[in-house]
Amino acid sequence: MRLTQRLVVGSSLVISVLVIVALALSGGRLRAQLRDLVAQQLTREARLVALEWRPGVEPDAIANAAGAALGHRVTLIDDSGRVTGDSDFDGPSLAALQNHAARPEVAAARATGVGVAERTSPSEGSEELYVAVRAPLGIARVSIGTAQLLEIVARAQRDVAISGLIALLIALALAVVFARQVSAPIVELRDVARAIAAGDLSRRPALSAPGEVGDLASAVHRMAEQLDSRLAALESEDALLGAVVDSLHEGVIAVDARRQVVRVNAQARRLLALRHEAPFSADLLPRERVLRDALTTALGGRAAESAETQIESRTLAISSRALAGGGAVLAVYDLTALRRLELVRRDFVANVSHELKTPLTVIRGFAETLGGDDASPKDRARFTQAIRGNAERMQHIVDDLLDLSRIESGGWVPSPSRVDIAAAASEAVAPYRATAAERGVTLAVEVADDAREAIADATAVRQIIGNLVENAVRYTSGGGAVTVFSRADVAGVWIGTRDTGVGIAAEHLPRIFERFYRADAARSRAAGGTGLGLSIVKHLTEAHGGRVHAESAPARGTTVMSYFPSTDNA
Repeated sequence: MRLTQRLVVGSSLVISVLVIVALALSGGRLRAQLRDLVAQQLTREARLVALEWRPGVEPDAIANAAGAALGHRVTLIDDSGRVTGDSDFDGPSLAALQNHAARPEVAAARATGVGVAERTSPSEGSEELYVAVRAPLGIARVSIGTAQLLEIVARAQRDVAISGLIALLIALALAVVFARQVSAPIVELRDVARAIAAGDLSRRPALSAPGEVGDLASAVHRMAEQLDSRLAALESEDALLGAVVDSLHEGVIAVDARRQVVRVNAQARRLLALRHEAPFSADLLPRERVLRDALTTALGGRAAESAETQIESRTLAISSRALAGGGAVLAVYDLTALRRLELVRRDFVANVSHELKTPLTVIRGFAETLGGDDASPKDRARFTQAIRGNAERMQHIVDDLLDLSRIESGGWVPSPSRVDIAAAASEAVAPYRATAAERGVTLAVEVADDAREAIADATAVRQIIGNLVENAVRYTSGGGAVTVFSRADVAGVWIGTRDTGVGIAAEHLPRIFERFYRADAARSRAAGGTGLGLSIVKHLTEAHGGRVHAESAPARGTTVMSYFPSTDNA
């Protein structure tokens, strides 16, 4: 039931109860007051009758005359209680009336002068009100039926009831108006409170309501303002926290006490290949033992120390912490690059050690031999030449390592300009023509008409071509050919070498640009390579924003190319 209806019904009940109480009280009080008034009137009438009752006058005639004049029953009773006159009885019926000496009103009149009694009349058979007064010749009594009194009371109660009904209708109309005035601001406050509870903090109540309702509206208005301000602060803080968490290099996953993932940052999604939008069940996380154990431990209220695991070819460190209110936070750190660097470092140290060990061993051996006196001049010359050759090889390795380190560390930055590819190729190829001729390898330069220039560092281009030519000549046997070429592309130029050498197996091709990687280690060392030439080519090319590409097959030769974008910064 709505507030307006409750107010109207309540008002109706109150007014109805008041009318009923008024009717009940008015009936009783009116009857009592009317009885007193009638008793007083009857007393006066009885006294008048007593004055008319004199000796020598027939009592019954007096009673009949007074009864006709007053309209009431008049009775004259002598001192013995015998009825000597009665306006309602004559002759034999009068003589048949009982002795009235014991009647209450008669006895009271004899004792006090006036007697009043309300009782059922034995002779009339109806409820009567009797008033008796003492007279010189006896008792004069006047009576009236109470039915008349009750009729008067009933008419008065009907009037009160009609008045109460009219008052009820008027009060109902006023109650409806009042209830609407009271309920309207309350209904508005209810709607505003519901809107605020639903998240619409833009709703505000009207502040024009009077009294306590107005105070309540003002309080709701202030509450909405504070909630809006605090929610804005929370949203700002949450956005800041989300931005901070998303910017972390660590993956962060927050799980509540119900095992629901409530927050996951971009790094965690990438590392664990998560596609579901939060919140989602923790059962949808990867089913990996270390991760599950860390989550279970944290949900149990204990922290789990970092432990490594493999998930989708990644090496991940996973740790967890319990939240005070229940739940857990998982931290996922990607160790793949670190472990790969450690592997590269170990391989690098091993490869450098291995590459330097051989020439150092040769140098040491020949140096010890030269230290003796039994070596002939011819052997000394040969040993000296071997020591010089291995020292040059070591120097070549160290120079390549320094070049590679400088490029990787950013210590070298290319200075792009327009480079004439044909001129750069001729200059880069010149140092290797004698070696190629000795091996019976033909060197050629083929520059395409639409790829005569490249936007690159001129020195880097010559070094790239030189390393590619050196590598190609080394692995091409007599009668073969090495060709330096250029080729235009949509947004740049390819520069590379094409040879007819031994070729490279498919399983080795993706790794030929790694430091010291050799498809055929024994043959490479015998050919005198350092294993760093192609790695330098790759890093020089990538410093220009380009990329390298290799194509090869065993016994079918190899093609290695560097791509230079045609961004003109010159």
